[in-house]
Amino acid sequence: MSVAAVARRADVSRTFLYDNPEARDAIASAMDEADKRRTLTLADQDDEREATSRERALNAEGALKTAHAEILAQRTRIGELLGQISDLEAEWTEEAIQRITTENTTLKQRVRQLTADNRTLDERLKAARSNLRFQDRRVADLEAQLAAPD
Repeated sequence: MSVAAVARRADVSRTFLYDNPEARDAIASAMDEADKRRTLTLADQDDEREATSRERALNAEGALKTAHAEILAQRTRIGELLGQISDLEAEWTEEAIQRITTENTTLKQRVRQLTADNRTLDERLKAARSNLRFQDRRVADLEAQLAAPD
């Protein structure tokens, strides 16, 4: 390194360094040490970044393997379920499916009819109870009239 560069970095005059070889050597060795430390620090930072990147890559690789295994398991399960559906469909003829569909429709209509009948009977029951309460009051009034002395 030139004397001018050393003087700039050490923030001293060139004349001082020309006149004091010991100072020039001390500054030069201090600068060399600082450069070595900077180089080591940068190397350590690079190593840390590389280790972090390597760790992330390994984590991503592990997650990818897990995802592939899960996908394979899901595909296998889907295949099994589709096979079961096919087996179940094979047991039913078109005529049986039509018959069951018709029965299901008939049962739904019957449920609707029974629900309507139940609602009608419930309304009649409420009306009968109301009439009974009215009749009870009427009988009580008539009994009171008979029991009351004129």
